[in-house]
Amino acid sequence: MIVLVINAGSSSVKFTLFDIDNNKQVLANGLIERIGIEGTSMKYSNHKGEKFQQPVPVKNPTDAVKVIAEYLVDAKYGVLSNLSAINAIGHRIVHGMEKISKPVLLTKEAKDIVRECFSLSPLHNPHNLAGIEACEAVLPGVPNVGVFDTAFHATMQPHVYLYAIPYKWYTDEHIRRYGFHGTSHEYVSKAAAAFDGRPLKDLRIITCHLGNGASVSAVKGGECQDTSMGLTPLEGLIMGTRSGDLDPAVVLHIMKLTGKSPQELDTLLNKESGVLGIGGIGSSDLRDIEEAAGKGNKQCETALKMFAYRVRKYIGAYIASLGGLDILVFTAGAGENSSTLRAGILEGLEGIGFKLCPKKNSERSSEIRAISKDDSPIKILVVPTNEELAIAEFTTELLKNKA
Repeated sequence: MIVLVINAGSSSVKFTLFDIDNNKQVLANGLIERIGIEGTSMKYSNHKGEKFQQPVPVKNPTDAVKVIAEYLVDAKYGVLSNLSAINAIGHRIVHGMEKISKPVLLTKEAKDIVRECFSLSPLHNPHNLAGIEACEAVLPGVPNVGVFDTAFHATMQPHVYLYAIPYKWYTDEHIRRYGFHGTSHEYVSKAAAAFDGRPLKDLRIITCHLGNGASVSAVKGGECQDTSMGLTPLEGLIMGTRSGDLDPAVVLHIMKLTGKSPQELDTLLNKESGVLGIGGIGSSDLRDIEEAAGKGNKQCETALKMFAYRVRKYIGAYIASLGGLDILVFTAGAGENSSTLRAGILEGLEGIGFKLCPKKNSERSSEIRAISKDDSPIKILVVPTNEELAIAEFTTELLKNKA
């Protein structure tokens, strides 16, 4: 089965084309970025080793999907003889509320739910829907499947996902904790169990997705019990530009002091905070923060310690909620690549079962690997995430089951 995976954002469309039946081979991938603004360009590569980056005349998502489709069958760079070879399209969608808890065919009813979530995910769902409609226009008749970031967290119980505010805000306005990065958390928890050789149903796993956006999930028997993000991706860990957890009165106090509007506060907390705000070097990239800290920048040292400490706190809380732990997983950009950050997170935890092997931790690899000592009571793994492959597999499974 040939599956095209689409991730449509505010000014970009990412794509990956898989041949699922041929060892899940990536036939082509890339992105079109800066859509609708000056400097629109396309990055493209295929399994034959051919690649390019060049300007493209794209003004909206439909234009973007047209260009992607053209290059997939291009005489020089193409990987398909014709577009009819595409069997399905899988879409990354951020929010599905409580109404969608698994991958679904994107019927009119499903798209209406995506639209209903605009108020809960204004930065993502409108663009996700635009990508769906673009694919429908350019590739008519090809089934479109939605894979939702919130779906994996649908197994959380009410005492976990409710906020302690008047209950009507939940019943009337759907205000509750939803969680995000679900596709990644599910993918790496399954991969960790397979690598460890024990059934997923028997394992207690904590997954740490640590990138510019960051979250931690507690997984028991393959089901999410708790996760750090909430109604929006702002709750939880300190991130690249997001504040993470803070006293709600901080927001009220800043509004009183400055007269900032709700929109201005939203920008402050989502785009100007996190390690960007604490580090003070004009970068939200943890690699830059780590480099500056290594050169003695005290603010960046503090930013790294804050980031690591917040992750450590969530790990401790989730060990308590799970009643113990079998596997700890690090994934995503910083989680997979920063040995310094991983060591900082686990500092002082040897006494509760985390025996990190410094040599294994310092080794670089793109493969799943253990970085704990052989006698560590809790296995510590680095598991590269692959949300695109997960979306392609969910899409394939759904369509095969319906067939």
